[in-house]
Amino acid sequence: MLAVLNVLLPIFALILAGYLCRRTGCMGETAASELNRLVVWLCLPALLFQTTATATLDEIWHPGFIAVISIGSLAVFFATLLYRLPGRSLADASIDGLSAAYANTGYIGIPLCLLVLGDEGLAPALIASLIVVCVLFTVAVVLVEAGLQRAGSPLRVVGRVTLALAKNPLVVAPLLGGVWNLGGVEQPIAMARFLELLGDATVPCALISLGLFLARPQPAVAGGAGALVLIKLIVQPALVWGLATWVFHLPPLWAKAALLLSALPTGTGPFMLAEFYGREAAVVARAVLWSTLGSLVTLSLCLLWLG
Repeated sequence: MLAVLNVLLPIFALILAGYLCRRTGCMGETAASELNRLVVWLCLPALLFQTTATATLDEIWHPGFIAVISIGSLAVFFATLLYRLPGRSLADASIDGLSAAYANTGYIGIPLCLLVLGDEGLAPALIASLIVVCVLFTVAVVLVEAGLQRAGSPLRVVGRVTLALAKNPLVVAPLLGGVWNLGGVEQPIAMARFLELLGDATVPCALISLGLFLARPQPAVAGGAGALVLIKLIVQPALVWGLATWVFHLPPLWAKAALLLSALPTGTGPFMLAEFYGREAAVVARAVLWSTLGSLVTLSLCLLWLG
């Protein structure tokens, strides 16, 4: 329990810092949106580029684990999307699906796996981060862009979506990073340091932006954020544990890592997307906050279960 608290408490502190800055007037009404735009256009693209540009095949090639995390995440994403689609647009339902499937693998998953599993826990945490950030997130962005294109023939809609994706830094950055990786060119020290500084700012800026957003007057009903939290903290880990142990028969350490990483709360990625597009931000903000609080219980139960 103490290990979980040590990882989660700094998250609450950053959210609280943003909340207090807005409530006390230290930051203005547009601070949440502007800080989020900083994350979307600079910090997160730098992190995505650096992640794909520096990943090695030995680090990421574990087919069984990749299959478990990918199937578990995408199944929860699409099932939630279909569940939320009636009465909502495809863009809103896609963001809801992302909120239910997007685990906070970077800020919580990596330190938690290192604490619980030792140095061997780093590899599965890195793989899960790549899948969540580069695959799941990209699928959601594609569907959000598709949902925002309403008029015209199917061919014109495809063209508009393709153009929108080509302008989206969250899609372009990891693709460019992968191209750089394939080229085998070593990054200049100044470039690597620049990207590292920007990437390191992603999580704190996103969490402070979340706190700033929560300080705004919020709707009385958050459109079913509680259901998204239950899916994230209960359904996804149960599904992933079943896949890891009974379908793919992962080695014990990798099965334990899969369970811990799938039981993590919702990360800030869905909130950044919701705020950037102006869709479902109130729902996602609550999902991030409530799932982080709830994970104190669910992660502790997982640690007891794993012994």
